Amino acid sequence: MFRSLRENGPALLVPAAWTVVAATALDVVSTRALFVAHVVMSALLVAFVIASWRDMASGVLRAWKLVILAGVPATLAGLAGFLALGGADTLSPPLLAVSLFGWMLLPAAGSAYTARRVEAGSRIYDAGAACCVAGAVAVALAPSATWTAVGLGLVGAGQTAGILDATLRY
Repeated sequence: MFRSLRENGPALLVPAAWTVVAATALDVVSTRALFVAHVVMSALLVAFVIASWRDMASGVLRAWKLVILAGVPATLAGLAGFLALGGADTLSPPLLAVSLFGWMLLPAAGSAYTARRVEAGSRIYDAGAACCVAGAVAVALAPSATWTAVGLGLVGAGQTAGILDATLRY
């Protein structure tokens, strides 16, 4: 059962995570709820990479292991951002930005790499990388919370397409 969760869980968790972030940008979900989700995702991320260490030793999976490992400090920066200055209700924008943009752009690099290494689905990974970069630019330049959510949705869609393809195809 644990192996099945490890193999299929990311296909559910990736879109769920971006949905919560976008909902927070729109004030539909509280910052406190986002903090709790961030803590849970941080624990799951570390557990996933530890449990998958040997399976991710070569090829495309090794590249994704490196994405995850590079993402751990970005994730920890996000946790520090939530905890800075008094807790989850007071945010530290620079640290949160490291986490947010880290998790928008690190998977873009992983998707671009994957697109060059696989035949089946390469266009999905190219599109996913493009969505991540375009979404990051949209978030950086967003004039409103609505446009921030649109950019986050673009990132989420690109990453979800890649993880769904990997889950279903491989």
